[in-house]
Amino acid sequence: MSLASDKVIVGKIGAPYGVKGWVKINSYTETPEGIFEYAPWFIGEEKEYQIDQWRPHGKSLVAKIVGVDSRDDAERIKNLDININASQLPDLGDEGVYWRELTGMKVVTTQGYDLGVVKEVFNTGANDVIHVKANVGDAFGQKERLLPFVFDEVVQEVDKEAKVIKVDWDPGF
Repeated sequence: MSLASDKVIVGKIGAPYGVKGWVKINSYTETPEGIFEYAPWFIGEEKEYQIDQWRPHGKSLVAKIVGVDSRDDAERIKNLDININASQLPDLGDEGVYWRELTGMKVVTTQGYDLGVVKEVFNTGANDVIHVKANVGDAFGQKERLLPFVFDEVVQEVDKEAKVIKVDWDPGF
């Protein structure tokens, strides 16, 4: 698990909506309304905020945040990330893993070759991909590798405790 942060970005504050401090909300949660299941929010310089009210607005969402009472106040928090405490995320059990947990894990082939460490995870539309920073002096001359994060085809096992991902992958590729 990445120890870099105990906060997780779940959305972003959008443009002001009206003159009474309402703002548009860009949600990154599975269902857009799911962002309101988390409280408190941490916006900007780790300042804690509570949601007073929210509602759908067309295909988007708008919210009134406690302490944001004017258009000027709303303008000050525009484009800032909405963070929550990572401990608020649901437990995925033994089978699930959050992307943030993969960052920093060692990636090893089923034959025992150490490919390097996960630098980041992203989605290509077809599937998730792990960006692996190869070890210095990699025997195959690789500086980085992009591996599809597809269970049973490439990814054989994710050991959260040992922080190791076992993959069926040709190290020369």
